[in-house]
Amino acid sequence: MTVIDSTSVTDLLDPVPVADPLTTGCLTARPRHPRPDGQDQYTISEVAEHTGLTAHTLRWYEQIGLLGHVERSHTGQRRFGNRDLDWLDLVNKLRLTGMAVADMVRYAELVRQGESTFDERREILTETRRQVRERIAELQGTLLVLDYKIDYYAAGGRAPKAD
Repeated sequence: MTVIDSTSVTDLLDPVPVADPLTTGCLTARPRHPRPDGQDQYTISEVAEHTGLTAHTLRWYEQIGLLGHVERSHTGQRRFGNRDLDWLDLVNKLRLTGMAVADMVRYAELVRQGESTFDERREILTETRRQVRERIAELQGTLLVLDYKIDYYAAGGRAPKAD
């Protein structure tokens, strides 16, 4: 059983829009799973390849409670499902935000507790969104400086012409 399997929450199971890299600003449905539900038994190496995480990281996530209990085969090998892939996709997104591992573990604990924790989960995500927006603004300012410098050097050390 995984973090998602152990709860009745649907917020993590609903389609999550993702930015389409080919059309900036457009949102598309989440990419399909490699296998259909019911046939979604993945080894740790398959999950590592699909998610870009290492097997060591996946084991660590399970150990610290970020990834809930993973089903095992009769020989004791981990068997991940599509819900695990969905959860790991969210975890990867949270990692990209710069969220601390402890905060991600807390979020996972709240998910396991069920719908009564919606408000606290929303607060965590709202604060994370605020921090991401702040970082984006900083990066946009940095990008302006880089663009100016590139234009300066392209113009042979003369100030770039204003548009």
